[in-house]
Amino acid sequence: MQNKAQAEKAVDYRNPDYYWNRELSWLQFNRRCLGEARSRENPLMERLNFLSITASNLDEFFMVRVSSLQDMVHSEYTKRDIAGMTASEQLSAVLADTHDFMSSQYYTYNRQLVPALREEGITMIDDYEDLTEDEKSYLEDYFTTEVYPVVTPMAVDSSRPFPLILNKSLNIGALLTRKENAGPGILNRTKKAKKAMKSEAENLEFATVQVPSVLPRVIRLPEESEKPHTARVILMETLIRHYMPRLFLNYNIVCAYPYRITRSADMDIDEDEAEDLLREIEKQLKKRRHGYAIRLEVENDMDPRMLNILCSELLLPQDEVYHIDGPLDLTFLSKVRKLEGFDDLHEHRYAPPQEVPQLPTGCDIFAQIRKSDIFMQHPYESFQPVVDFIANAAVDPQVLAIKQTLYRVSGNSPIVAALAKAADNGKQVTVLVELKARFDEQNNIVWARMLEKAGCHVIYGLVGLKTHSKITLVVRREEDGIRRYVHLATGNYNDVTAKLYTDCGLMTCKEPFGEDATAVFNMLSGYSEPKSWNRLILAPLWMKNRFLSLIDREAQHAKNGEPAHITAKMNSLCDPDIIEGLYKANAAGVEIDLIIRGICCLKVGIPGISDHIRVRSIVGNFLEHSRIFKFENAGRPEYYAGSADWMPRNLDRRVEIVFPLEDENVKKKAEHILQVELADTMQASLLKTDGTYEKVDRRGKEKINSQLIFCNEAVAAAKAARQQADSRHFIPEEHHQGLEEQE
Repeated sequence: MQNKAQAEKAVDYRNPDYYWNRELSWLQFNRRCLGEARSRENPLMERLNFLSITASNLDEFFMVRVSSLQDMVHSEYTKRDIAGMTASEQLSAVLADTHDFMSSQYYTYNRQLVPALREEGITMIDDYEDLTEDEKSYLEDYFTTEVYPVVTPMAVDSSRPFPLILNKSLNIGALLTRKENAGPGILNRTKKAKKAMKSEAENLEFATVQVPSVLPRVIRLPEESEKPHTARVILMETLIRHYMPRLFLNYNIVCAYPYRITRSADMDIDEDEAEDLLREIEKQLKKRRHGYAIRLEVENDMDPRMLNILCSELLLPQDEVYHIDGPLDLTFLSKVRKLEGFDDLHEHRYAPPQEVPQLPTGCDIFAQIRKSDIFMQHPYESFQPVVDFIANAAVDPQVLAIKQTLYRVSGNSPIVAALAKAADNGKQVTVLVELKARFDEQNNIVWARMLEKAGCHVIYGLVGLKTHSKITLVVRREEDGIRRYVHLATGNYNDVTAKLYTDCGLMTCKEPFGEDATAVFNMLSGYSEPKSWNRLILAPLWMKNRFLSLIDREAQHAKNGEPAHITAKMNSLCDPDIIEGLYKANAAGVEIDLIIRGICCLKVGIPGISDHIRVRSIVGNFLEHSRIFKFENAGRPEYYAGSADWMPRNLDRRVEIVFPLEDENVKKKAEHILQVELADTMQASLLKTDGTYEKVDRRGKEKINSQLIFCNEAVAAAKAARQQADSRHFIPEEHHQGLEEQE
């Protein structure tokens, strides 16, 4: 036993060879999304959507992660990551990988999706000469009346410096020469003192036009009546490119090419120095549009002279230039997906969110929660009960106070409206609005101000920490005293994304949860931190230690020969302490199943280190977003859910909440979710020892699509609940006459 213990102690579980780099792991996730765009098993319009998602994902990756790596390189940051890579090594690997990835994107677009669209009657026109005369006439009128008044040509010369090119905006650059009979012109007046140009190349002028985002980028051309199920589509930049001579009347257009830049979106905010965090974030948001350029996308055949101008003005090296074989910015495909008349090319197997059986429309939601804890699985079950929970509390005369955290909400949030109404009704309303929710800062600033005007007490969280927890507390006076109702969730209070993301929520009025919820809000709004907690597990206070303790407990059970198993579902896993704990548990004999949608820095299949660990990722119709954790605990399994992934930022730098699932029916539901996802053979991919993923081998296996199963189960459960409700209200026919007489 002593020799075994010494051998275990001698293992270096932090060996960089045992870890994947997080950035490269994320790129593997985006490749899985690309795989869905390439899969012929998906309806064509859904394949377009997946390719659009990969482009949107990559934009954010550059704005946040690549810019962060560049900052580290420029500041000569030398610390290595858990995979042993310096910032410079990571940046080189990421740029190489993204060049390859974008080539794969456009191969998918050009070789697979465009031909498939054509087969279905949808033609993407990329050459103006491919238009019919009627179409050209239509576009002539469209450009003149709709586009020309909006576009602004911008010249570059000694009096007009290179303009600010906005982040992610699509632009068309042009090289121009002055027409011989055009007269002096404004451009030439500033050059009178200059020496005569010696060559045509030196006499070129550069100008640029921003493709207006206020107009639709996808233009559907008028259709011939005899072909009702066809569509011919041209992009706005192709139209503007054709009419560039109209924008520069005194010049010859030597060449014109679209280009697009991505800028850093990192915000540098010193919260200790910022007296008003809201104003400071507003100021930083304006700077974000002007952040330094980190990626330039250009057409494959762009004139080298124009490319040199752009690289020089934007201070970009060649490895940050991406030569594109096709239209820039594939997010436009989400608009093509919405073309009318092609309903048969969409996914129809998934029903809309269903009524939660325990919370039928019009029920007394507080009475239902008093009966038992209610566990909801979105989007298969409707998010509406969460909205109703707050809306009912806003008008219920017995409700005294509502307290809630808001991280991301929709643009027209019914929850925010309900909170404002509650304040107007004289209730004590406290709302923590997280202003630092990336890319939702502006939206949250608007809501924060609106809530303040409505009379809510708005707070912005703790200095240095993002508040990512999802919790609502409703305090209600009842016959037997004050009762606290709590909603806890894995996802945001966003009624729009709740239809697209898979998340879980718990409603309870158990006193230990209510006490903890009160403590959470007292901590967030003031400086009060209780000495002990009942049920809720909070980061950054002690969540990581609790998880490590639970993992170690499984290891001890395995060593004692007792049942030991860890099943964990989350978005990302990259915390080195947690991974080390999992490796140690694996060495002790614990079986570990991980369902991780995105980043996974843990390596599988290392003998003695991770040979009992299996990692799968599910990419499907909905974005997997819920976090559920199960610890076998020697045959007495414990289940948890919450807002935190196993990442350093969640465990060390955010206010997060993980909560236990205690009701037996709730536990069964959580277990069912985990087991169905572990059995998925249609949307699941398995992590291989080389860091890549491959789809589950289906040979000899039942076709199991976990998301479709959950959807069908929600439909069946809602139907059964309605039938049961109808049977309770059924009145035998022989009693009808008696009732009529009574009336």
